[in-house]
Amino acid sequence: MNTLAKITLSAALILSIAVPFIVFMIGEKTKGRYKKALAGNIFMFFGVMAIATVLFLSGNAYAAGEADAVSSSAAGLGYISAALSVGLACIGGGIAVSAAASAALGAISEDGSILGKSLIFVGLAEGVCLYGLVVAFMILGRL
Repeated sequence: MNTLAKITLSAALILSIAVPFIVFMIGEKTKGRYKKALAGNIFMFFGVMAIATVLFLSGNAYAAGEADAVSSSAAGLGYISAALSVGLACIGGGIAVSAAASAALGAISEDGSILGKSLIFVGLAEGVCLYGLVVAFMILGRL
């Protein structure tokens, strides 16, 4: 990757992170605006990463014309997909556990006999993380 492409990618990533939060800081700070800024940040960041992956990584691998470069690029994308499956599954599991655990604590404080039922729901939410880990092992097994 040439230096111009590196500088462009770096600037795009920095702007995709900074612009939504600058827009949020300028106006009134409400919960709805924060959610919109966070959604814009995530959308722009992953959009830039997807475009960079398609344009810069795959184009260079096929331009080289060597089988080693293509397999190296495919292995690298496999590692990225395994990391994303674990990371995103754990983020989703954390959100689910936070909702289930807070509701379970509130219910247990009112009636202590439902402890077992509430632990089942918290455990089901944690299972999402384990599924992401299993998918990552399956991806890594194929590399």
